[in-house]
Amino acid sequence: MASKNQNKPPAPNAPTPASPATNKCAADEASLGKRRKIGVPKMVGQANGNRGRQAFAVVNGGQDLAPATATAGNAGSECGTLEFTREDVEALMNEKMKAKNKFNLKEKCDQMGEYIKRLRLCIKWFQELEGGYLSEQEKLKNLLEVAEKKCTDMEMLMRAKEEELNSIITELRKNYASLQEKFTKEESDKLAALDSLAKEKEARTAAERLQASLSEELRSAQLENSSANQKISSLNDMYKRLQEYNTSLQQYNSKLQSELASTNETLKRVEKEKAAVVENLSTLRGHYNSLQDQLTLSRASQEEATKQKEALQNEVGCVKGDLQQVREDRDRQLSQVKVLTAEVEKFKECTGKSFAELDRLTLKSNELEVKCSSQSEQIRTLQGQLLVAEKKLQMSDLSALETKTEFEEQKKLIHELRSRLAEAETKIVEGEKLRKKLHNTILELKGNIRVFCRVRPLLPEDGAGTEPKVISYPTTTETLGRGIDLIQNGQKHSFTFDKVFMPDASQEDVFVEISQLVQSALDGYKVCIFAYGQTGSGKTYTMMGRPGSPDQKGLIPRSLEQIFQTKQSLQPQGWKYEMQVSMLEIYNETIRDLLSTNKSASDANGVAGKQYAIKHDANGNTHVSDLTIVDVCSSREVAFLLDQAAQSRSVGKTQMNEQSSRSHFVFTLRISGINESTEQQVQGVLNLIDLAGSERLSRSGATGDRLKETQAINKSLSSLSDVIFALAKKEDHVPFRNSKLTYLLQPCLGGDSKTLMFVNISPETSSVGESLCSLRFAARVNACEIGIPRRQTAQTNMRSSDSRLSYG
Repeated sequence: MASKNQNKPPAPNAPTPASPATNKCAADEASLGKRRKIGVPKMVGQANGNRGRQAFAVVNGGQDLAPATATAGNAGSECGTLEFTREDVEALMNEKMKAKNKFNLKEKCDQMGEYIKRLRLCIKWFQELEGGYLSEQEKLKNLLEVAEKKCTDMEMLMRAKEEELNSIITELRKNYASLQEKFTKEESDKLAALDSLAKEKEARTAAERLQASLSEELRSAQLENSSANQKISSLNDMYKRLQEYNTSLQQYNSKLQSELASTNETLKRVEKEKAAVVENLSTLRGHYNSLQDQLTLSRASQEEATKQKEALQNEVGCVKGDLQQVREDRDRQLSQVKVLTAEVEKFKECTGKSFAELDRLTLKSNELEVKCSSQSEQIRTLQGQLLVAEKKLQMSDLSALETKTEFEEQKKLIHELRSRLAEAETKIVEGEKLRKKLHNTILELKGNIRVFCRVRPLLPEDGAGTEPKVISYPTTTETLGRGIDLIQNGQKHSFTFDKVFMPDASQEDVFVEISQLVQSALDGYKVCIFAYGQTGSGKTYTMMGRPGSPDQKGLIPRSLEQIFQTKQSLQPQGWKYEMQVSMLEIYNETIRDLLSTNKSASDANGVAGKQYAIKHDANGNTHVSDLTIVDVCSSREVAFLLDQAAQSRSVGKTQMNEQSSRSHFVFTLRISGINESTEQQVQGVLNLIDLAGSERLSRSGATGDRLKETQAINKSLSSLSDVIFALAKKEDHVPFRNSKLTYLLQPCLGGDSKTLMFVNISPETSSVGESLCSLRFAARVNACEIGIPRRQTAQTNMRSSDSRLSYG
């Protein structure tokens, strides 16, 4: 809290928040080890000293806070077996300090040190818990990768087995097709043999007819009886041979029928088995039906041959009767023997031809038997291959079933691992939220200025990809998301802030980190957020965003949207808020009202017009005389005012930036709220500041008016640096009055407000010097203690209705 003297640090006897009595601290510490944890397994063991956060250390040339570091080390060694519950943490955060004598600073310091020590123990415990969750998450990820690799191997094995079965089935199809072709060829040969047999039967019928005519002629030719007897004996011999041949044909036919029956059964079994393996083999059933039809036809032809045989036997009986008659009449036929001798010779020739044809048919029949035997062997070979294929198919089915079972088990294991991983991630997020809350509480208790660092991405005109990177981000647990390394002339400079945003961070990601700070303005606190950095590092983009692009809105539009949304949600609870907006810029050490509707010509031309005076009252509030203050009810009204202010703001073109801000822009939102049901009143202020960029004259090439602007900007930023140095060294005199900027920011830098600084960095290699200066300045700012924030309520600040419209 600021004193009446504007140039001195806060008075040592200023009131501070109350704390518990010292006689209860020891009991509280003793009971910490007996409390339950917040729904997570216990972590008992010595804490790792390398994982402690050094959030309170001064970096890169700042003051070395040795006592605070030593206290943190001791706390880390004592928290190895401590455990905290959610109730413990909430009680620790909500604990208020009470002292018997409020002017006893030593007692207050002891209580504050004891309280900070317990907070450090709690943070150390959360860091260990976070490390355990990270290791558990890594183990679960490794198990998930192993399970997925096993599933991939199983799938590859199943595919290989499937390809092997497909090749076997293809080979069986080829074998079956070749056998089918051979069987068809044999059937055609058999039909040809049957045709030749039919022709032979016709020839035999013709011979028998000729024999009947000769028998009629022998009745009158008794002289040829002896020759007729020889003819009859020869015919009998021929009949016997035909009968034997017919018997052999019958046996061969029966053998073929048995083989065909076995072949049909084999084909049926093969068709059934192949139909179970591949549905495309159903066409074989049609071939099998055609084979059955051909077999039926062969059986019908055999029955016809049997009937012809019986007819021949009947005819032989008739011939015997006729021969008897011939014997009786041979005496009458002797005269005709000579005439018939020539005809008998012709008949003998015909009979010789018939014998030759029979020999040829016998040879063909033998060939058919050989082919049928080879076909039977092939069928047996096919049956053996089919049995082997069946065994392989059964084995593949068993292996596929085992693979499927193992795959289901792996799937269940993966699902369980994923659920455990999601649970661990949820716990990590909750622990991170609680850690941030505790960290913010410690910073508020210490009164430090929070510092966020943001690195803008490389632009096409920066020559992206042609120069080596000069900025890197450490990945250790202590500095992850908080550390940044800068390389200059081969030397590495490391910095640690409250948060570091990499180039791929969106506007939404940045706003999420400060949303709770903006919410504090509605709760009755003074809040100040300002952007610092060199020209072209992205300060205006961070604060204002890009016009016309909703996704790239800056912190100021997003903060206003959140405030008005929260205002609407608090109305059912009885809260009513009044909000007022003012905007100004400091140009060449002159204050300009950006919302003024009657600007003078001298002010428009850059010459001093209306004079605005900065005044601080006894309550630490700042007033700017004659400044335009506008009542607002919605974010749209504020957006309109922001556009109006942007058109009035001073910008210019330099060699470093096409649209360089040539002034310091200050946006102020005053909030006055009252709860009608509880009669509680709060008065908060939100200051959002876009500082002009620091630049070197050698790089900016400024001349004329730009040169004067650059000199004024560098002078005010140099004054801000002097103020930060004085605060860091805790000097008695802080030069707030050296510039309009530092005098305006006095309540934010040396008062009781919640202050956050954005340091914007350019990743260009040519800007390494300016980036290093900005980071060193930000490190000094982060080490400054400005006092504990104080809530503005009706009990702490009884002011008139006009005083609530003050600057901050």
